[in-house]
Amino acid sequence: MSSSVVPFKNQRYADLKRESIQRKILFRDPEFPADDSSLFYKEPPPGKVEWKRPWKISSDPHLFVEGINSHDLYQGEIGNCWFVAASSCLAMMPHLWQKVIPDWQEQEWDPKHPENYAGIFHFQFWVFGQWTDVVVDDRLPTINGKLIYCHSNSKKEFWSALLEKAYAKLYGCYESLKGGNTGDAVVDFSGAVYEPINLQEGAFYKDPEKQNTLFENLLKVYERGGIISCSIKAEPHELEFKMANGLVKGHAYSVTAVKRIRLGHGLVAYFKNETIPMIRMRNPWGRMEWNGSWSDSSEEWSKIGDTERHNLGLTVEDDGEFWMSFEDWCKKFTDADVCSIINTSLVSIHKTWSEVLHFGSWTKHGDPLLNRCGGCGNNNTFLQNPQYMFDVTKEIEEVLITLQQKDRRTFKKTGQGENLSIGFSVLKVELNRKYRIHRLLSQKSMESSVFINARSVFVRCILPQGRYIIIPSTFQAGELGEFMLRIFTDVDSGCRELTEDKPKVKCWTPLFGYPQAVTHVFVEKAERLENQDRTAGADPYVIISCEGKSVKSIVHKDTLNPQFDTSAVFYRKKPSKPITVEVWNSNAVADEFMGQVVLPGSPKDSQQKLKLQLRKRGSNMADEMPGSIILCIATDTELTAI
Repeated sequence: MSSSVVPFKNQRYADLKRESIQRKILFRDPEFPADDSSLFYKEPPPGKVEWKRPWKISSDPHLFVEGINSHDLYQGEIGNCWFVAASSCLAMMPHLWQKVIPDWQEQEWDPKHPENYAGIFHFQFWVFGQWTDVVVDDRLPTINGKLIYCHSNSKKEFWSALLEKAYAKLYGCYESLKGGNTGDAVVDFSGAVYEPINLQEGAFYKDPEKQNTLFENLLKVYERGGIISCSIKAEPHELEFKMANGLVKGHAYSVTAVKRIRLGHGLVAYFKNETIPMIRMRNPWGRMEWNGSWSDSSEEWSKIGDTERHNLGLTVEDDGEFWMSFEDWCKKFTDADVCSIINTSLVSIHKTWSEVLHFGSWTKHGDPLLNRCGGCGNNNTFLQNPQYMFDVTKEIEEVLITLQQKDRRTFKKTGQGENLSIGFSVLKVELNRKYRIHRLLSQKSMESSVFINARSVFVRCILPQGRYIIIPSTFQAGELGEFMLRIFTDVDSGCRELTEDKPKVKCWTPLFGYPQAVTHVFVEKAERLENQDRTAGADPYVIISCEGKSVKSIVHKDTLNPQFDTSAVFYRKKPSKPITVEVWNSNAVADEFMGQVVLPGSPKDSQQKLKLQLRKRGSNMADEMPGSIILCIATDTELTAI
């Protein structure tokens, strides 16, 4: 993830501010003018708009009034509760908002030095993997002297309105911000990894164990500086519909706390140590709250001691912020957007991750082999998509994968702002694969994301040791677009894009020959292995050899019936030469040879599953066989295929 900052539209804040001060004029942004083009492309605001600078709205303007907090923001006329909810969460995270609002002390109005005011501000957003600095002037749209979009509860405070203006500039106009996912805005504020959770499909409210696991995960995200929001699914006619319980459908809420709250009073509460999992939220409207159990004035709060209530900062006001039990939250809300700040630090007391970031595109080319827009697995062109290879080197490892397409919100003005339906598949491939896959033979599908017209998709998966390929794609073949792929693993995965289709022709190729066929060998398992050391279980592994090259599997501990699940691919110059599969037992002093099978040169274009008896080197066929092995072998005379 790039930490350098690039200027949006090549506008450099320091240079523009210096020039304005020298010329003694207030900055007027030519890239985002104070006219209708910056407001809307289809639906105009409800009234006559006047663009006013903060000092014409308030006699004493400030960037911040008494600091910055989640109660500062109120949603305006446009339906961008998703952005306001994200901004509300941002306000609680100094390590994030001080990056988004850089030089915030220098940008503040200074009545002692009015000559430093130039009517210019700047904000930074993480745009498609790159921190981007967006400059705006401070002319803000008003109707009847009041801000019509995002504003603060104090008429003197303007950080939220200016932040929204910079975000609107980034995506074309204010109306472009209508409708969206809170998680997308959080990613733009932080570079976080966005994981959507479907609370309804997961049925967390039915399963206390799943519910507890989810709570612990959200608590960890919250305590480590992540951002969480939630919403309730709504049909188009139900958007922003207030339900009897006080919650609003189709509306984004920011989560402002995740805590286990101690029940009881005084020393009894301390020694009994009985807690209840709770979650606190805020409505971006600054009003309309949950009115069920644990709402502001409900009787449940009598179970909480005065000290605990004071520590929670409990207020009985219609300020839009309220608590719910986690159980009720899982019942009443249908979706959660969880944005984790992934720790990639080299030194940390918390779990760290190794991150790899790749940029790519789904493109068309005159040569079909070079097309990279093959669509999902339903299409026979699926394997034309970009392919990225990585290794899991531990016995088992958690892997996080997120695919993000380039935001199309800027194209809303031209009617082309809809996201593509995107997703990806993860295939387990041969341990020695170096070239692109062209046919699915021995490869095994391990994980697939959903395909959805969202800006990003995410998968958290547990993978065994081996080599894998990620294939990102659009759902429909032939759709063009740009994407960013991020992979997080415990240790360096060596992730890289596969660009070559087959071995290159080199200057010595005429001398040593060029591959005539590709052979895939997949060893499934061994059965009834015999160990010479009868006092201990075997720790077998398999070695597949062909034309002087070999592939070794992982060691399987203490078993005589190992599930090897190991594959190799060989680009064969002499297909008539044999392939050898050997089984060995791992020992501290010297490994024990347990048996082998020798396969003759495979016939062309064949695919077969075999169960073969192992035999010891130099033994006669009449000797006792040390078990059997099951494998698949496939030979393909085509080195590439469309």
